[in-house]
Amino acid sequence: MVAKAAALTSKSLETDEGRKLFFGRLSAGLITGAADDDPSGIATYSQVGAAFGYSTLWAILLTMPLMVAIQGVSAGIGRVTGHGLMDGIRRHHPKSLVYALTTCILVANVINLAADIGAMGAALKLLVGGPALVYAAVFGLGSLLLQMFIPFSRYSPFLKVLTLSLFAYVATVLVIHVPWGEVLKSIVRPAIAWNAKYAVGLVALLGTTISPYLFCWQASQEVEEIRASNERKPLKRAPHQAPDALRRIGVDTSTGMIFSNLIAFFIILTAAVVLHAHGKTDIQTSSDAAQALRPLAGKLAFALFAAGIIGTGLLAVPVLAGATAYAASGAFAQRSGLQHKPQHAKFFYGVLIVATVIGFGLNLTPLDPIKALYWSAVINGVAAVPLMVVMMWMSSRRKVMGEFTIPWAMKILGWLATLAMATAAIVMFATWGK
Repeated sequence: MVAKAAALTSKSLETDEGRKLFFGRLSAGLITGAADDDPSGIATYSQVGAAFGYSTLWAILLTMPLMVAIQGVSAGIGRVTGHGLMDGIRRHHPKSLVYALTTCILVANVINLAADIGAMGAALKLLVGGPALVYAAVFGLGSLLLQMFIPFSRYSPFLKVLTLSLFAYVATVLVIHVPWGEVLKSIVRPAIAWNAKYAVGLVALLGTTISPYLFCWQASQEVEEIRASNERKPLKRAPHQAPDALRRIGVDTSTGMIFSNLIAFFIILTAAVVLHAHGKTDIQTSSDAAQALRPLAGKLAFALFAAGIIGTGLLAVPVLAGATAYAASGAFAQRSGLQHKPQHAKFFYGVLIVATVIGFGLNLTPLDPIKALYWSAVINGVAAVPLMVVMMWMSSRRKVMGEFTIPWAMKILGWLATLAMATAAIVMFATWGK
């Protein structure tokens, strides 16, 4: 895609954007990558770090280029075609496939919303005391109102700033003693355990890192930015915009996904250094991880870790809810977009409201959050593989992408990511109940 675009010499209408400072050029890719490290993800990374120590750090570095590639594919589909992911799939595939994928995405996203909203409330309770459910309700309602009544062009910079909250996990590592020699050795020569428990841990890492809602969100945000601009057009209609547009997507996506994976690395490292090393190997939630840090690593490490849960939750909840609404709207050919007022996109905002309300409501039920996240991972694993296959097929078809089909390097990495997720799904079912 980039190689073909580079051959075009027409002046791009995104040239002014190219003159911005580096941070100013980052948008959908950065937000998507940061949202991947949501409270549910923090719980998974903490569980793996506590259970296996340094022996899974290599996997995070391995998934980095795969994640960059597959997210770049989703962003490219949105920017080239001008359609969101499920909207594009609906135009080229049977409705039965679209509805099946959308149902899986909706169920998994709502369970993730429940876990993230609940984790934010629990983290604030750890920091200041008080009722966790009330805090969770405030977080959920606040996120919903921001999405409904503030235009996304004004809301997006707020999300970009929230990505900085993830540096709390870098700071956590800086206030604890890390044996970097052992860490480096474990990356170069990982102590892989050939058993079902370790395999499930790797599957959990992969499933947390590569998730269907991220594909839907980033593709839709590229479409949002086209609609919000008087100059930008889908690249199939305005190929002269391609050089700067695709360069921006490459920088934005690579930065966001590398950032996401590095933060995941630091979370696993924190859990390995503090929890695993002290025999605390059974971590259930992100709040459990934060609380376990207090007596072992001190109040500062605990506070940084807990504050990071709240910050990334504020970022991830609107992304999860928004991705849910985009997916449903695309599947049913309904108007979508956070730039629209609620009365002009009733279906889209209806899904947004229902998903957030149900997500909070699940925290009022006896539903076991650990089992809920497990089933969310199962559903995501089931949905991710066919969705990635369809994305790779679409991005390689001139009928869909015109002259901007993906280049061979991205195609190879994208199919490797798909193969990795398929392998993870097979391992997940092979170790069922173990």
